[in-house]
Amino acid sequence: MNAHVCRFCRSARGAVVMDLGSQPPSELFPRLDAPEPDPVFPLRLWMCGECGLAQLADDMDVPEDPQGVQPEALTMQAADAVARLVTSEVLPTKGTVAEFPSPHGGSWLPLFADNGLVPADAGEPADVVIDCCFGLMHARDQAAAMRERAAAVVPGGLLLVQFQSLASILEHGEWNAVRHGHFAYYSLPVMRTMMAEVGLTAFTAFWFPLYGGTVLMAARTGAEPAEHLETLTKQEIATGVLDPAAVTALGDVVRIGGSRLNDWLVAEQRRGRRVYGYSAASRSVPLLHSAGVRKNLLAAVADVSVAKQGSRIPGSDIPVIGPRDLVEAEPDSVLLFVPDLLEEVRKAMPAIESSGGRWVSADEILERQFS
Repeated sequence: MNAHVCRFCRSARGAVVMDLGSQPPSELFPRLDAPEPDPVFPLRLWMCGECGLAQLADDMDVPEDPQGVQPEALTMQAADAVARLVTSEVLPTKGTVAEFPSPHGGSWLPLFADNGLVPADAGEPADVVIDCCFGLMHARDQAAAMRERAAAVVPGGLLLVQFQSLASILEHGEWNAVRHGHFAYYSLPVMRTMMAEVGLTAFTAFWFPLYGGTVLMAARTGAEPAEHLETLTKQEIATGVLDPAAVTALGDVVRIGGSRLNDWLVAEQRRGRRVYGYSAASRSVPLLHSAGVRKNLLAAVADVSVAKQGSRIPGSDIPVIGPRDLVEAEPDSVLLFVPDLLEEVRKAMPAIESSGGRWVSADEILERQFS
């Protein structure tokens, strides 16, 4: 019996489209001396047969404890997004702005302040409301979260929502984007439906290459959808974002991806190459856990977050170290779990390559066999 009810439209009509088994919480990093094993919980993706929203089928009883530091790539994307809002004349030249923050930190308010908008008084509706840094997907109750955001906008005001598109997840086989604490996964047609249900019309969207495909969607009451939004929506539908079978096929990549990662790490070990990782991001957790990777294959994972250093990757014995520790280790290969960080980490740690090491994208390993 399917007991799940859609987190947005409350329909019980739908189906589990991906089952990742039991997975540890992706944001709760245990200290190195904490007893093992770490707690695990079912991780299943359910797709609503009414509104089409892809969502977690199960709630997690362990609270999230995000300790990440916003990467430069996300900061640059935010600046690019606000610049495009200004250039396209979507952003008003004056008025108030309010922000729904993300558990992962980061704020767009300084960028809006540079363009003439001032923070709204606490509890007061604003001319512009931004849900940045993928904050909306952290809400268990998606309907309540959307109503809250719509209520924060003055009549005729602007709502902006940023999300990684389900289309990009399908296109790149990014099954490890599905993780505990991220309760919903949006596509353009579904987000348009959700906005319409709270009285807003999505009228434009901006696409960015971050994380394989990130979207910033704009909505207000009584707006007319732009032609390019219709085109983008049709393109996403063609990728299968509303097709349960297409999303189910994503699950087939899990076993293959984990096997490829393990094979690559074993091959590196046989060549006598020492492998470390970089970015203890939440997406690395289900990948390493599903692949069964331990510190005998991956010595450590470096992360700029001081709060994560001295802990271990959830569900494993792999320690989290600082960037300086990574440089001092002089690794032969550094497995990069968030490829968008490549430019900034190469700039920050040139010694990795100057000492003979190389950066290797985890996504590329999942997509094809390395020689």
